[in-house]
Amino acid sequence: MTVEMLVAFVVTFLGLFIAVPIMLAFARMFGLYAIVKERTCRVYVLFGKVAGVLDEPGLHILPFTLGPAAFIINLLGNCYVLDLRLDQEYLRSQAVNSEEGAPMGIGIWYEMWVSDPVAYLFKNTDPRGSLRANVSNATVRCLSNMPLAEMLETRHTMSQTVRAEVSGKSQAWGYQLGSVYIRKVHLRDAGMIRQIEEKVVNRLRQVTSAIKQTGANQVSVITSSAEREASIEFAKASAIRPNTLGQALKEIAQEPAVAGALFEILETQKIVASQARLTLLAAGPHNRMLANLRAAESARYVPESAATSPDQG
Repeated sequence: MTVEMLVAFVVTFLGLFIAVPIMLAFARMFGLYAIVKERTCRVYVLFGKVAGVLDEPGLHILPFTLGPAAFIINLLGNCYVLDLRLDQEYLRSQAVNSEEGAPMGIGIWYEMWVSDPVAYLFKNTDPRGSLRANVSNATVRCLSNMPLAEMLETRHTMSQTVRAEVSGKSQAWGYQLGSVYIRKVHLRDAGMIRQIEEKVVNRLRQVTSAIKQTGANQVSVITSSAEREASIEFAKASAIRPNTLGQALKEIAQEPAVAGALFEILETQKIVASQARLTLLAAGPHNRMLANLRAAESARYVPESAATSPDQG
């Protein structure tokens, strides 16, 4: 029982993994069927003529599609497998000149896909290169001698112009042109770029200095206005000060005790603020003798030159 199971396993393995693929390969070689993958196309050519085109994905029974020629088309004919997926390309720095004579470079991006497999194969030996050259020529032809301002601002309009120019010829070669977009517009002359940079820097400096000067002028106006208003207020204060002070003294003078104390305090403050030497005399019957002693002590410090000056004379 075990040997029979092992033999069955070996036979099944050989049948599934070796015999079946070989049978399917012979079936494909003799044109019994073909599998078309997603977004691909098969073009069958027999004796220099197109026998059929398969562009629908899935399993196709070739005798039903190509007729009796299906049994020999893989042996005596050719099968071209084309990729129908969306493709894109970017052309860098296409040389154009503006209306002002500035050398400009334009980078253009475009999409394309194969719309007619037969025309793609037999109407042009290099349809992709021809489309690239056609887009480049249309860019130079349609966008040259444009004003520089429009060239820098109207990219959408320029893209539509190039697409309308190229679409007709691309369809004749089996290509369908999709979106066309001008991605970059730049200057190609390094000297001109440096001159523009210098002009921009100088302009920025001028604008910066103008802003600083305007700010300084505004600060000066604000400062002068503040000083004028402050001087006016100080003048008003100086004008009303005597009146205010007179009114206060008048009210104080109505109370003699208060007035006397006030003037005594003011006098003391003035004496203290003057920083003069003060000689304080004690009150009482001996104050005259203390004054004489202070005067005699002061006389002792008279300079010697002043004391001997009469003798020298």
